[in-house]
Amino acid sequence: MEKSLLKDFSKYVSLNILGMIGVSFYILADTYYIAKALGATGIAALNFAIPVFSIIHGIGLMIGIGGAARFGILKSRNKHKEGEAVFVGALKLGILAGLLFAALGLFGSRALSSVLGADAITLPLTHPYMATIMVFAPFFILNNTVLAFVRNDNNPRLAMLAMLGGSVSNVILDYIFLFPFKMGMFGAAFATSLAPIISLGILSIHFARKKSRPAILKHKLTRPAIKDILNLGSSTFVMEVSSAVVLTTFNLLILGLEGNKGVAAYGIVANIAFVAVAIFTGLGQG
Repeated sequence: MEKSLLKDFSKYVSLNILGMIGVSFYILADTYYIAKALGATGIAALNFAIPVFSIIHGIGLMIGIGGAARFGILKSRNKHKEGEAVFVGALKLGILAGLLFAALGLFGSRALSSVLGADAITLPLTHPYMATIMVFAPFFILNNTVLAFVRNDNNPRLAMLAMLGGSVSNVILDYIFLFPFKMGMFGAAFATSLAPIISLGILSIHFARKKSRPAILKHKLTRPAIKDILNLGSSTFVMEVSSAVVLTTFNLLILGLEGNKGVAAYGIVANIAFVAVAIFTGLGQG
């Protein structure tokens, strides 16, 4: 029994750590290619936009981990219909949250960029990156949600492959959009935004193999279900928001002391730290 438990633990933890390291390369790839294409100004602009990405990522993790935790409990009790209802509720909640971010991205991303520290020099680069990421927020949130459910539905390997597939596509598309196509910050953000869509495409294999499909229209999103999902996943969200607050605070302090070049230097260190944080996140999820 102990060997079986250790085997399952090692399997889930190792696959999740590898997958989360892959996800962390979303921003790391942007950092490298933007540095090559747009220099220090581009890196500073990216760093002003990352807190919003962290919050979107945190909301996706909160809904995904919270919902998948309840799904796993219900599944272990053979309450499959109730588990399906939780999955559908999490999907609807994720779509709703994503659409709110998309609306804010369309109408308020320029003002938000300024609030987070972008000035006359970096605003033309921060704004298109932030706006693109926010418009694609529904896909980022849905990807994190479906990843957690597929993982808890006894398919951690596919979840890892989906995360790595999205990350590899991001690295390739980043290069194509920034250099041959010369699409600038929009190209970097667009490449990153296509990654969760590709990941969701890989995850769809899990549902294609199942005999029954989740009845999306059958289950309603109720207030108790929302409260339960958010309660179970809130710790992950708090961690991501804390990182966003710390990053924004340092950005504003360093901007006042050293200007945009100082923010760019800090941005490189902070983005590398995402990889280390991803390892611990993967351990916790596993």
